[in-house]
Amino acid sequence: MLTPKQTSRSMVGAFLVSSCLLLSCTQPVETHVNVIPEPAEMTLSPGVLKIDSATLFGESGQVHFVVDENASNLGEEGYQLSVNGQGVQVKAHTEAGLYYGKQTLRQLLTSEGLPYVQIADNPRFAYRGLHLDVSRHFFTKNEVKKIIRAMSYYKLNRLHMHLTDAAGWRIQIDKYPKLTTDAAFRTESDWRKWWDSGTDRKYLKEGTPGAYGGYYTKEDIRELVAYADEHHITIIPEIEFPGHSEEVFAAYPELCCAGKTYTSSDFCIGNPKTFQFMEDVLNEVMELFPSTYIHVGGDEASKAAWKTCPKCQALMKREGLKNVDELQSYMMHQAEAFLESKGRRMIGWDEIMAGGLSPEATVMCWRGEAAGFQAARMGHDVIFTPGNYLYLDFYQADPRTQPYAIGGYTPIKKVYSYNPIPKDSLAPDVAKHILGVQGNTWTEYITTPEHLEYMMFPRALAVAEIGWTPQEKRSWENFKTRVNAHIPVLQRMGLNPFTLSYELEFAMEVDTIKHEIRVYADAEKYPAEIRYTTDGSTPTASSPLYEGVIVVKDSADIRAAIFENGTLMGEPSAKRVDYHRGIGKPIHFNSKLYAGYMAGGEGALLDGYRGGLTYLDGRWQGYLDNLDCVIDMGEVTEIHSVSSRWMQLIGPGVYQPTEVELLTSEDGQTFTSQGTIPTTIAQDNADLAFQTYSFAGTWKARYIQLKAKNPKGFIFADEIVIW
Repeated sequence: MLTPKQTSRSMVGAFLVSSCLLLSCTQPVETHVNVIPEPAEMTLSPGVLKIDSATLFGESGQVHFVVDENASNLGEEGYQLSVNGQGVQVKAHTEAGLYYGKQTLRQLLTSEGLPYVQIADNPRFAYRGLHLDVSRHFFTKNEVKKIIRAMSYYKLNRLHMHLTDAAGWRIQIDKYPKLTTDAAFRTESDWRKWWDSGTDRKYLKEGTPGAYGGYYTKEDIRELVAYADEHHITIIPEIEFPGHSEEVFAAYPELCCAGKTYTSSDFCIGNPKTFQFMEDVLNEVMELFPSTYIHVGGDEASKAAWKTCPKCQALMKREGLKNVDELQSYMMHQAEAFLESKGRRMIGWDEIMAGGLSPEATVMCWRGEAAGFQAARMGHDVIFTPGNYLYLDFYQADPRTQPYAIGGYTPIKKVYSYNPIPKDSLAPDVAKHILGVQGNTWTEYITTPEHLEYMMFPRALAVAEIGWTPQEKRSWENFKTRVNAHIPVLQRMGLNPFTLSYELEFAMEVDTIKHEIRVYADAEKYPAEIRYTTDGSTPTASSPLYEGVIVVKDSADIRAAIFENGTLMGEPSAKRVDYHRGIGKPIHFNSKLYAGYMAGGEGALLDGYRGGLTYLDGRWQGYLDNLDCVIDMGEVTEIHSVSSRWMQLIGPGVYQPTEVELLTSEDGQTFTSQGTIPTTIAQDNADLAFQTYSFAGTWKARYIQLKAKNPKGFIFADEIVIW
């Protein structure tokens, strides 16, 4: 939490020193370095070495960069760094370790020189990656190089390129030239408009006027691979099988079950030509990419056509496959065996686990951690990319203030909170299979390089620190100070980062002993002077200063904002808080609950905790059916108001209920309707929207029944408030 003392602290450059800037300073000095990721071990001493960049990275007797092949104790990417009055020394076992030591020096260096420091550093995980989808929207090799440069500065070492999908094939394949001449361009640059156009969703031949798209030539790929290698980054190519492949059939329709364009997104696994295609394409991919790993996708196949395809059914019968899930597994096994025969290793999304894998296959887990832990226990290496934490195409601030995104909500604090190996949760022989983490950027709604950079940075810096820094050394409060200092660094790199939000995050603590709710505010910005009101009014420079907690005994309509030099920055953040009469009361559901979004369990609608901006925050409870619940107040009592708040975000299929009805009863048998309130939000409203359905009156009741009609998809509520 922020305190008044913290708000007065300032951060300038890579470190703060007193006015003593002699070569060897003997007076006490306050020093704070803004290195990202935080080194494993670092000791600062008083003093500054006056040196500039040209001297540091040129020829100088003061500077020693050493690769010691005998220093295996430093690891493959570790280094030791020393700065003192005699000069600078960086020592590593490998060129990669030396390179990372130099990146740390670059981050330490300011116009005043380098602070005296001793660093012994090594990454927590070997795999520290970012993923870039270049199919939905194509990004030039120069933009990819820009991303690579930034990645290497923060010690990220894997770039996973999603080269093919049902939006465009992005890599030249000599044996199948129509993949680029016929399937790399489409009719519409706006992916959402194109995808929703139904029968008008077409690919165009290369050179067609107005066609949108592009692809990398083999020379482009070689150039990117070489450039990445210079920056100690491995590019991992992904070629999608068996789903997400609609574009392939625009060029080679014989590879889908119907043999016609625009009929399927899945390869026909019963067709031998499919396997010939797969091997031919992967051969050419392996010629270009030296990466040990080759990603084969494996996610979200429809499988519908396979159920009636004569070729697929014949293969299933011949191989004794019981269902279409096993049919997909059959293809994954073929891909795995082929790659292993070439000395490579298969990696795929966690769906590839269905049907079993050889121990050499690596699983990339995007649907949550459970599958990853299961895979690790089975002896598979695992890379975690959970959507709820590491999808960088999700909203990073209030969706109402941000460019349109697919949904979700992963502000930088949430990204940073992710820990791939929770303490004591895995035995050492299982934990060793967790190779690392990856931040994923899907580009359905990311159309320009500027927008791409805005979504990736600075959240990629949080991914970098998760992958490098020991868990016990990671601290959000500490990282927050450093990431704020790195926004101008990113801008100097020519990137367009999100400059962090003036919004505030609220956390609540419901105390049923004291009958109060304690509210805590946190900011991404640092430093942050926070002022607030509790009556719903806009805070001013003279409003109370937030000093660590706001205590609510009954109800409060909190508005809080950051002020700089007396000026309100951004829009105030709001939080409604009610320690209401329904908290902790028993609730019975007549309707079916959906286990996937139970939030805080069956009592989540009556626990006092309010949901935030995402249905994934553990406070919103979701239902696939209508909601019908009954609350027992314990005795007949006078009820004056009942309200419930609902969310709409139609991108991921979350809608307002069409209507909400309140019923009351004294005996639990006979219920009287107290009215029905319809939604005021249109179902086609694509913006994040909330509606509170409030019933007011005076009723004698022990039982309160709330019904909400689900129009389609999901409905989500965060709290039923009873007074």
